[in-house]
Amino acid sequence: MKAFFDLTGGPSGKNPQKCRKSSDPKPEKNASAFFNRTNESHRKREGVILPAFTSRHPPDKESLNYPESDIFCTMPQEAPFEQPGPVKYCIFGCGTNGYNIILELAKEHERVIVVDKDETRVRHLRDQKFDAYQRDITSSDFLLGLPQFEIAFIMTGDGDVNHAAVLTIRKRYPGVQIVARSTDPVNGQKLTAAGADYVLYPQEVVARQAILQVKKQHASRISQRLFTLLAGWEGTLGIITHKNPDPDAISSAMALAEIAKQANAKTLVIRIFYEGNIGHQENRTFVNLLDIKMEHLTADALEKCTYLALVDCSGPGANNDVPPQTKIHIIIDHHREGKHVATQNSFVDIRPGVGATASIMTQYLQELDVPVDKRVATALLYGIRTDTKEFKRNVTPQDLSYAGFLLPLTDADLLDKIMSPSMSQETLDVIGKAIHERKIQSGYLFANVGYVMNRDALPQAADLLITLEGVNTALVYGITDNAIVISARNRDIRLHIGNALSEAFGDMGDAGGHPNMAAATLPLHYFGKVEDKARLLEIVIEPVLKKFRDLVGLENEGKKNGA
Repeated sequence: MKAFFDLTGGPSGKNPQKCRKSSDPKPEKNASAFFNRTNESHRKREGVILPAFTSRHPPDKESLNYPESDIFCTMPQEAPFEQPGPVKYCIFGCGTNGYNIILELAKEHERVIVVDKDETRVRHLRDQKFDAYQRDITSSDFLLGLPQFEIAFIMTGDGDVNHAAVLTIRKRYPGVQIVARSTDPVNGQKLTAAGADYVLYPQEVVARQAILQVKKQHASRISQRLFTLLAGWEGTLGIITHKNPDPDAISSAMALAEIAKQANAKTLVIRIFYEGNIGHQENRTFVNLLDIKMEHLTADALEKCTYLALVDCSGPGANNDVPPQTKIHIIIDHHREGKHVATQNSFVDIRPGVGATASIMTQYLQELDVPVDKRVATALLYGIRTDTKEFKRNVTPQDLSYAGFLLPLTDADLLDKIMSPSMSQETLDVIGKAIHERKIQSGYLFANVGYVMNRDALPQAADLLITLEGVNTALVYGITDNAIVISARNRDIRLHIGNALSEAFGDMGDAGGHPNMAAATLPLHYFGKVEDKARLLEIVIEPVLKKFRDLVGLENEGKKNGA
């Protein structure tokens, strides 16, 4: 006899239908009573006389003298149980990928149903208390009898089968979200055309997940290495920012100092140094309100440091006046401009793909579980925001993630004060002069602002002028007591302005930056003694700018137009 019975009222066998609901008749106390009742109804319906029996087990077909095909009872048996509530997810195809998706979705405590054509697999899923149905999803009526769902994962390894399932589901349920597994790009296009909302390539998902896990592990290891290094030092650690430090450099120095204190508060003294000046009104407000202790770097101070760290600059001599042969123990930056060679005992973490050094420092704090006070959190968030220009320039998903981590830890009122400072009269004058002196050639804007005391006014002028209609690249330049300074902004995707300035002016001073923002500082050397700096700039700037014009092709264009 092929029929068999479950004492709970849920028989198992072929051709499964819907399981018993709470409103259905209660199961019999034993299989004999259930079998007698079932065959009694069958006898009445078919006019067949069947002997009643009271034994513990159903008789075999010989004792009943009844065809085997008729003795099998038709009963509700789609699933051993039915979960309450609406169905959110339906998984079609429960191979390795489908099963792993089920396990992940089960953690969300949402109702999940599973559909597969393999009877054994469906039975195993039911044994694990999953709501499983046996269906051939190439059939046009495979959705009949299934509860309606919100999201479908079609995960078989056959591209044609998945395509057929997408067509059927989209036709029956136009509003359902469909995620379909693809075997190749051609099949992926077919799935999209059929109505799939998202096409999944498992091999790509595995690759991305592997890389993500490796990066996470690397981040943890490199953070621990930094902490261990700091914990073993005795003496004075000098943390040096780049010249004329911005909030990214200053906040990164603060974060490194905080990590050093956590690692070694007893035997390590921390000092933060900078060169140049803090001229931008927001930067001055930033330092004053956060009460950041910074010192001007001198040769004497440098000699007194047992260990040296550079933040937001990639090596000695790269946007700083540290002698190139100076031994640097820690370098953390998101620019790759220096040529400093890491030694066995040094720590170097340079990530050009990150939007701000403050993002790297935030990751260290997370990985090391270092308590982040409001001052440090506010400084780091402001550093990320300014270096990515309010998350609109060179920003990455990591920058956004770290900003999200910092946001609830910051002092909102303090941040608002930092971002709303008063503008100095000199900054306003420099911006006004840049507007008045601007010259535009083939989308390139050049503006000479003459002698300036506050070099931080130049990038503010460049930020404004790049927004002019018809301008793709803006160079604002001026002269201080000891250098020609150039601030550049760019929105031409064909030009990497940082590389352009580095190639044009790198042999004359410090120059470089990002694809859309860069700067150059060209020392005056002996010409620094000239009193009329504005006149000096007019004399020397044309040969200097000619190198940039030649590089981007403006000189050749001028000759063609003149011809």
